[in-house]
Amino acid sequence: MQKLRENYSSINQMADRLINNQNKKAGTVNSSNPELSFEKVLSGVKPDDISAESLKFSKHANQRLAMRNINLSAEQLERLENGTTKAREKGIQESLVMVDDLAFIVNVKNNTVITAVGDTENSIFTNIDGAVIG
Repeated sequence: MQKLRENYSSINQMADRLINNQNKKAGTVNSSNPELSFEKVLSGVKPDDISAESLKFSKHANQRLAMRNINLSAEQLERLENGTTKAREKGIQESLVMVDDLAFIVNVKNNTVITAVGDTENSIFTNIDGAVIG
């Protein structure tokens, strides 16, 4: 294997050093994370930062919530966020998340609710690669 500059033999070693240097500056210590992509290292984003980001609602989803008189309680919103986190952990990109009798299509990568449906009887959901019932 050819050695890279400064005696690194892989991108992972370079990423580890970058993370360790950032943590030293911030006063924290963190072990290397194998799920941390090189792109995220370069942008300074950690996987925990993505899941900690609050769920957003698209303009379309907000319109559907208003049109269908759907009001989410704090508990339902928390369950929707937990369902999105579970979908992310399973590698789902476009998920149907069920909360009580409400259905939400969520773009997991962007942490964004795409649409909401209050009456799921005779409903058809397309372009999803997973579902979470919570």
